[in-house]
Amino acid sequence: MTRTARTAAPSLPSLTGLRWMAALLVFGLHVHNFGYFGGTAGRITTWAFGAGGTGVSFFFVLSGFVLMWSARPGDRAPAFWRRRVARILPVHLVTAALALLMAWTLPRMAMPTLGQGLANVLLLHSWWRPWWQTLDPVSWSLACEAFFYAAFPLLALLLRRLGARGSATLAAASLLSVLVLAWADAHHWFGQPLYSFPAARLPEFVLGAAVARLVLLDRWRGPGLEGSLALAIIGYFLVPQVTAGYPATTCTVLGFALLIPAAAVADLHGLPSLWRHRRMVRLGELSFAFYMVHLLVLRAGTALLGVKPRYGFVEGLTVTAVAFTVSLALSWLLYEKVERPARRLLLRRRGGRKGAAPVNR
Repeated sequence: MTRTARTAAPSLPSLTGLRWMAALLVFGLHVHNFGYFGGTAGRITTWAFGAGGTGVSFFFVLSGFVLMWSARPGDRAPAFWRRRVARILPVHLVTAALALLMAWTLPRMAMPTLGQGLANVLLLHSWWRPWWQTLDPVSWSLACEAFFYAAFPLLALLLRRLGARGSATLAAASLLSVLVLAWADAHHWFGQPLYSFPAARLPEFVLGAAVARLVLLDRWRGPGLEGSLALAIIGYFLVPQVTAGYPATTCTVLGFALLIPAAAVADLHGLPSLWRHRRMVRLGELSFAFYMVHLLVLRAGTALLGVKPRYGFVEGLTVTAVAFTVSLALSWLLYEKVERPARRLLLRRRGGRKGAAPVNR
């Protein structure tokens, strides 16, 4: 499976489908946080989506895996960074502008200072806890991703030199790092919570890249798709048993680190996979835009619904369905009219030639 500089990595559509499920978990968490459901419906929502924040951890592990899988041998760091900027910046800027407009026009939304706004646009805001949810609150995870992208060329070089045994050791060290950081965070050893701190989330990204290297070398020996999914689900429902915030990562990170390569192996060997159904893949393509816009839709809804309305089941489900539909429609618009054309424009080859360079998803 070792690739030459001219050989493209095989497509892994199941990973795109899984990305949609992670975005849906985050959406469910925010519906829960906005208090759409009261009574028994509210308790069910808490049970189902109270741990939805772990979907962000899935994104971090998946990001490391996908970037290592699709890394081009001989690729230069500036070219890689250019592709990453083209991938995330256009949607980030549009949603930041939309959040700024909402802050100007809607009640109960704080107007950022100039420093906060610049830190958000430059994806530096998550390094300083008081600013971590400036403008579009979910963009804090993009600040973490920007840090991962900065480190990735060096990480890829290291993994290519380590080989299979070294990559497995690095994966184990990453898991151990998550456990140690979670313990330290639960005991308040640091001056700020680690949940949104980019350096603290780096081990999840490194873990994803390390297991991707094992799959590339045909040395991955993890459980199959069903078994790894079961472990991920068990970990998800263990989250309420630990301290909220970063420590929740310890419950799911192992399951995610097994599920992602298992889905990749299923695609490579043509094994059954629900996640590569064409509709799941299409939703996965929209997942980044959906993730970036859905919380703004929920925030705008407070102007009509008030704060934590605590509806009954039918009313809450109706409001949730409307918010989901609006978010999905806007995500399609962002994907088709902003993300794709902006990426083609930014990756247009030098010298005036039309067309875009291939893009790592």
